[in-house]
Amino acid sequence: MLSKRNILLLKIVLFLFALNLLTLFLYFTSHSKQSPLPSSQTLPNSHSNHLFNGHNDRFLKPWPILPSYLPWSHGSPPPSRSCEAYFGNGFSDRQDLLTPGNQGADGWFRCFHSDTLRSSVCEGGRIRMDPGRVRMSKGGERLEDVIGRKEEEELPKFEDGAFEVDGGPGLRGVPRRLAGDDFLDRYVPRNGIAMHTMRGLLESAQVVGSTHFHCPEWVEEPTLLVTRFEYANLFHTITDWYSAYVSSRVTGLPNRPNVVFVDGHCMAPMEETWKALFSGIRYAKNFSGPVCFRHAILSPLGYETALFKGLSEEINCNGASAQDLWQNPDDQKTARLSEFGEMIRASFGFHLNRHRVEKPVSGYNVLFVRREDYLAHPRHGGKVESRLSNEQEVFDLLKNWASNHHVCKVNLVNGLFAHMSMKEQVRAIQDASVIIGAHGAGLTHIVSALPKTVILEIISSYYRRPHFALIAQWKGLEYHAINLDGSHANPKIVIDNLSSIMRSLGC
Repeated sequence: MLSKRNILLLKIVLFLFALNLLTLFLYFTSHSKQSPLPSSQTLPNSHSNHLFNGHNDRFLKPWPILPSYLPWSHGSPPPSRSCEAYFGNGFSDRQDLLTPGNQGADGWFRCFHSDTLRSSVCEGGRIRMDPGRVRMSKGGERLEDVIGRKEEEELPKFEDGAFEVDGGPGLRGVPRRLAGDDFLDRYVPRNGIAMHTMRGLLESAQVVGSTHFHCPEWVEEPTLLVTRFEYANLFHTITDWYSAYVSSRVTGLPNRPNVVFVDGHCMAPMEETWKALFSGIRYAKNFSGPVCFRHAILSPLGYETALFKGLSEEINCNGASAQDLWQNPDDQKTARLSEFGEMIRASFGFHLNRHRVEKPVSGYNVLFVRREDYLAHPRHGGKVESRLSNEQEVFDLLKNWASNHHVCKVNLVNGLFAHMSMKEQVRAIQDASVIIGAHGAGLTHIVSALPKTVILEIISSYYRRPHFALIAQWKGLEYHAINLDGSHANPKIVIDNLSSIMRSLGC
């Protein structure tokens, strides 16, 4: 006969089993539900033959199972300026610009607006892009081949009709604008951005009758249209990755979409992660002529994400585990950046069930993120401005300290990111117990850090901005800063700070 204690333990085990089943059910049902798309009346006679990353566009990667995933829903919207609203799940105000069957239209178009972020994720079907009406460089060239090219040559300027939506056979006469100025001012405001390319794209978009909607080639699978700014800078690129990820979730895509860069930038190392995160990439000008998309999604600019907006407005959120938020929802906490960091790690094939071992046998990895000279883009001279004038001295003394640290084994990792692939960079981040470095874009990788990773930032008085303190806060990571007077660090102070952190880790 079971004792009362055993009966209680059995009940607890059964409850936890039922809770896991419920969590798995909600995860898979939320992934299998695609946001309802208007059906297309007819399929084109032509076939898609476009290649993204060498694959046919019908090949789409599935979403990985992410431990920090929470459902993305168009149900009851989160409170304005809550953490869920800031980090992407607030695109809940749906505005239909064109619905199928409306005046005989075959295409469709709608936007999901966020009052908190003051931006919109838009999507539509039967959309035609004419690269010949987008004035910009071709894009995708080798950096060495375009040295000296101006940035304004790489950013798109849209002529009327650069994008068209199929208005159906009932629409006759001259094309009409898809979105008027009043709509754009309300749902796609400039937000102080001098060249708001998503708005420029929508200003050019027209609704045309079926007799004028000619599609020599089609892309059948969902495709994100993305314009990148500061594409060679990791911080700004991560804001683009995050915006693209959020757009994919908001629109309920069942698989990872393709990406078309609507810009004329040359190739950059960050493309490795674009290819890993999504099903494939291609440059708009690399299409041989007009191309039609069965389903296109317009991703907001990276400047309109919480990652960037937090630099100028207060976003009072703290990181928490998805499990805690599932059981105890809290408008001042978020797991979305942890979810996104897991998405990056999973895209490179890293296991997500890893947990920080309290006393790793192989030792504690202390990753020193370095700033190196490298050629970043056509207008770059190859010299990186130093944020820590005696960086090499600090590194050398830390290396000596680590080799003589006998309480536990400390591995000082030389984070020469400019000479590492993106996958190697992410691996170094996830393997680190402590991440140290001068203020610089390379530290943005902490979005992929494991829980309980400790961040130590060395901040020059010339570059005192909160980028990485905020990311650490939004991920729930322990963060420390050494604020310098100028750009020269006292190595003893750096070692003392690191020693204190190591003691807190039991080392």
